[in-house]
Amino acid sequence: MRNDPGIVILDGARRTPRADILINNQKPGLFSRFSATQLGGMAIEATLDHSVDKGLVGHVVMGMAQHSHRDSIYGAQGMRWRGGLDNDVPALTVARICGSGVESLAVGSEMIMAGMRHNPDRPFLVVGGAESMQYPFCLFNYRGRPVGAGVQKYGPIDVKMLPSGSHLQDSLLMGLYDPGAEMNMANTAEELGRRYKITREECDELGAQSHLKAKQARDEGWFDEEIEPVAVQLDGAEEATMLKHDTHIMDDVSLQKMARLRAAFEPGGIITAGNASAVVDGAAAMVIGKESDAAKHGVEPLARIRTFATAACDPQIMGWGPVPAVRMALAQAGLKGDQIDHIELNEAFAPQALACIRDFAEMGIDPEKVNPHGSAIALGHPLGATGAILTLTCAYSMRRTKKKYGIVTMCIGGGQGNALILEAV
Repeated sequence: MRNDPGIVILDGARRTPRADILINNQKPGLFSRFSATQLGGMAIEATLDHSVDKGLVGHVVMGMAQHSHRDSIYGAQGMRWRGGLDNDVPALTVARICGSGVESLAVGSEMIMAGMRHNPDRPFLVVGGAESMQYPFCLFNYRGRPVGAGVQKYGPIDVKMLPSGSHLQDSLLMGLYDPGAEMNMANTAEELGRRYKITREECDELGAQSHLKAKQARDEGWFDEEIEPVAVQLDGAEEATMLKHDTHIMDDVSLQKMARLRAAFEPGGIITAGNASAVVDGAAAMVIGKESDAAKHGVEPLARIRTFATAACDPQIMGWGPVPAVRMALAQAGLKGDQIDHIELNEAFAPQALACIRDFAEMGIDPEKVNPHGSAIALGHPLGATGAILTLTCAYSMRRTKKKYGIVTMCIGGGQGNALILEAV
């Protein structure tokens, strides 16, 4: 994508906090009662409250990686009406797994540029992403059998009543295994660690720094303008609790505590619960449009979309995908690595992020400019929402610090990478 139409993200973009799927790995997370469409609707509603009149929105494009609730099949359409947009606004769900949130910006921008489905009377699009990682357990080998006491269509399962041959599987864990690579996502990061000779100590250091940077950003209020607090009604409480911040940030992180954690995916491996991305729920939305339409309707742009790139790589090192994607995006934009002021790299796993950072440095990108506010190890990775959330963080940070160029990039399960370049306006 070139910058000819001047596609911009409008000011007022908002996201929900990111909430752990479990509290202390025991109790249901604070967003466990919300579906992906509900979370996406919250983000859309908050964004429209701070942005353009909803009558100027002609289309909704939202990313979502996987179905997790009964209403998930409706995806962006459910987010659209929950966000307060009228029934005459169409909605599209896009899925490029971990890159879905950025893919929504690409698809929305291309719709505006192509013009075939663009409505000049409603020139703006809502884009973003949402993910409830409360993925269900799935019952297999029961289709076609009588539904009796063992399984109810809208009720509990009595596993003792299930016939032989039927079984339950965790769709969250199933989704993290890539049959093309013949390994789990975490094992692809372990493979990158071997190829780049990355140590456990380096991984723990990255994990600790992620938490320390995220804590500073939270405490300094750097996330405040992008987060819309969410009211959560806890069981037994008379009044709702306002969730204002991402929940996974550790206030007392240390390398000593990191070192005590055992390898999570391979004997002698370097990935632990402390240096891998947190599993959280969350959503983000923003409004995009032509720069000329923003001026016409008197709305302020937040950042200009300079270019997008999507690349592919060997699925056994899927975490390396950001490297060819960033290289391609820089070439498309006519920029050098040393011109990049801020880069948001999703930390799927510490060795994956470290491998990418090393190759970014060879492109001229300063490692100190990567994830200055922490990333997914501290903040979490709600798959279909992550790209949109990182875009908000990058754009607001660039405006606050008066920087020129930023990159948002992430690896994608199966062996891909997305990269978005933002330019200050």
